[in-house]
Amino acid sequence: QCQLSGLWTNDQGSLMEISVLRDNRDFQGQYLTRVTLSGGCAQISPLKGTQQQLGEDGWPTFALTVRWDKFSNATTAFVGQCFVDAGGKEMLTTMWLLREAVGSLEEDWKATR
Repeated sequence: QCQLSGLWTNDQGSLMEISVLRDNRDFQGQYLTRVTLSGGCAQISPLKGTQQQLGEDGWPTFALTVRWDKFSNATTAFVGQCFVDAGGKEMLTTMWLLREAVGSLEEDWKATR
């Protein structure tokens, strides 16, 4: 069975820490991205999310948002599911959308990745 709480790392070396799930399955934590590092220190950005009720198989789905604090005017939403591989390693699979602020409705087309 997968537990979302804990420290996670991705293929790019970014770190995500998820606190203990509350009774209502909400959680919070922090994210340190390595993707935007350019020789300086990245800021820790807050995250908030929720986990779906565990099914019989124990592979929970979840959603979370990260507000990129102090270095970007963007927010990213992640949705995913937690699995345990054949070797017993917990793994999160996710898809994400990043939304940057733009100055006008005409620029809206380039605001989401």
